[in-house]
Order: sequence, then structure tokens, then C-alpha cells
Amino acid sequence: MHIQIINVAQKMPAWADQACEDFLRRMPRELTPRLVTLPLAARGPRQAAAGARQREAEAILGKLAPGSFNLALDERGACWSSNDWAHNLQRWMLEQPRVNLVIGGPDGLAEDCLEACQQRVALGKMTLPHALVKVVLIEQLYRAWTIIKGHPYHRD
Repeated sequence: MHIQIINVAQKMPAWADQACEDFLRRMPRELTPRLVTLPLAARGPRQAAAGARQREAEAILGKLAPGSFNLALDERGACWSSNDWAHNLQRWMLEQPRVNLVIGGPDGLAEDCLEACQQRVALGKMTLPHALVKVVLIEQLYRAWTIIKGHPYHRD
């Protein structure tokens, strides 16, 4: 199974990179996500957020292989528990050879990008800093794997 995390962002702070690397090191090789960071589209006083979102969507859509299962992180998506992440990860491991987890830029994801995704998930009702979203997502993937394997990292 190939998991790809597609992230539209500028350079992440060192603490976020360190946290992501720590959880990625713990994951088994067959589940370690490939991280793809796409640059933010130019934004300015004369450039509308919708235009930037659309340029970012074009880059994201170019990274989605045909036949992949695509999940968008979106504030209007379903809120999953850690056990929900584990259930879905286990299902993906059995049914999906390629999974893309998509994190949009500061203005979110364009509609055509959302439509290319079969599911939408929110990491909660809070607004989180972009760097933290990536850390939380990777940690939840690791936690889901530990739940599946009965590893003591996750305690009910």
C-alpha cells in the first residue's frame, strides 16, 4: 500500500519537521507515507484567495494517480476518532493500493479538488496552524497502526 500526504505549504518550522520525522520513523516500512509538499500559490492584495486555491488545486490534482483513494482534510468533513482512523486504515490496507491524504493551503481546497476526493475528514472544530495539521495527521496514522497491531501506544 502506498500512502501519500500531499501538503500545500511553505517551509515548516523545525519543531514540526522533527515531530513528523519522529512518527514516520516509528511506522512500518510498508505504511510509511510519502510526503509531497507543494508550494503555496502567490497571494497578494490584488490576488483573490479563490485564484490561489485554484492554482494549488491544479498542482494537487496532478499528484493524484488514477484509481487512487483520495481523502481531503476539510473543516466541513467528518470528525473521526482514533479508532475510526484505525478502522479506515485497516480497510485501506485491504482494499486500496494507493491512498492520498490532501492538506490544502491557508485558504483550503478548491471545489474541484474536493470533488476528486472520495472522503473529507476534519481534525476537529478548531482551526489549527498548518504545521500542526501535518503533525496531527501523521501521528493519527501512527496511532491507527498501533491500534490495529494492539501496540500499547494507544490506551483506551
